[in-house]
Amino acid sequence: MVRKKTQITTVGFYALGCPKNVVDSERMLAQIAEAGFVITSDNDHADVVVVNTCGFIAPAKAEAFEIIDHALKCKRKGFVKKVIVAGCLPQRMGETLQEEIKDIDAVVSLAGRDDIADVIKQTLFSEQSVSYISEPGRQIHDDRSRLLITAGHWAYLRISEGCDYGCSFCTIPSIRGRFRSKPLELVVSEAKELASSGVVELNIIAQATTSYGRDLGMKDGLAVLIEKLEEIDKLKWIRLMYLYPAGITRRLVETISAGGRVVHYIDVPVQHINDKILKAMHRPDTSQKIQEMIKHLRAAMPDVVLRTTLITGFPGETDEQFEELLEFLEWAQFDALGCFPYYPEEGTKAAKMPQQVPDDVKYERMEKLMLKQQQIAFEKNSKRIGTELLSLVDSIESKKTALGRFYGQAPEVDSICRIKKCAANPGDFVKVKVVDFEGYDLIVEQIKD
Repeated sequence: MVRKKTQITTVGFYALGCPKNVVDSERMLAQIAEAGFVITSDNDHADVVVVNTCGFIAPAKAEAFEIIDHALKCKRKGFVKKVIVAGCLPQRMGETLQEEIKDIDAVVSLAGRDDIADVIKQTLFSEQSVSYISEPGRQIHDDRSRLLITAGHWAYLRISEGCDYGCSFCTIPSIRGRFRSKPLELVVSEAKELASSGVVELNIIAQATTSYGRDLGMKDGLAVLIEKLEEIDKLKWIRLMYLYPAGITRRLVETISAGGRVVHYIDVPVQHINDKILKAMHRPDTSQKIQEMIKHLRAAMPDVVLRTTLITGFPGETDEQFEELLEFLEWAQFDALGCFPYYPEEGTKAAKMPQQVPDDVKYERMEKLMLKQQQIAFEKNSKRIGTELLSLVDSIESKKTALGRFYGQAPEVDSICRIKKCAANPGDFVKVKVVDFEGYDLIVEQIKD
């Protein structure tokens, strides 16, 4: 008796965008594998290509369109059978995405994330392009059982979805919907699952992390969650990302300061410092409140590492207001900083505001900010020479050199430690001494016990 060979369907996958999208991609990949499809790294010759997109700002949309176009070229050459576009771009553009790009076989909005395996099956047997678009819902995704695409020893932990702040420049509420917290027991369960799989560093993410639990009737929800996560023995580092300035309370600062696993690293996007610009951005912060917050954080945790993001060229930003931002940067002495030119995103209030700033001015101001931040960062690195740190090894670069991070370096967005004379493996913590720096990166040597 001759058995027929089972037809194996290969799936190529592009994971684009922010850490929230990474979590969605990891969950989708797990479902694809569980459904019996073979995930391939050869995206140019897969039966099905899934592109999980970001659509937050213009550069993210441009990247998504470039990847989609490449996948469709492979399809036209006969190397790929079906192309599916998922995530934020379909959520933002709806069915107009298929009208704009005719050869897409299926579009899947955020609510359809957990149906991706069924979508692949249906698309394989359909000659018509299909649409799985729905409005941003009130659902809370269960992010357990993921196929990690980060290093196995660190992962993202998403604790909420959507945002209610309504910043005038931001598309998140229209894409991800209203703010909603993941139930505490579900977050803790996912954290325990990740820790059991070998994850030693959790990076807590959300659109507005400090709002966690408000919609659930929790008081000091993020502080309560941190205390629960602190109880998970296998975790070594807990890192907090995207802390909205207005939500940083005394209780939260006390909890971080007193914690044993939560690192003294605060990612707090302030966006600007001028009161008039902040008001136009629909931010509840003021210059005084932001500066008081920074003083409070440094008083409570002298070793705290602060990261922020800033926007240049917001509508109406004058030379004087930009100079105020430069002066603030000099005063604040942030350890790390991301700076973006303002993008007039369709559907946002800011896009319709008068006094739009010319692009060349936006980029010129951004360059000035980054040069100022570079000077600050290099001075801080110079002062670290001779100090000892604890570094998490991320990868082995050569026989005696590894790449890692100390607590003040978040994965994928910050600088790194280049570890010389390293005799450890990825996922290990090693004591190191800073001997030099190269740009933003620290050059360190492992200290033998």
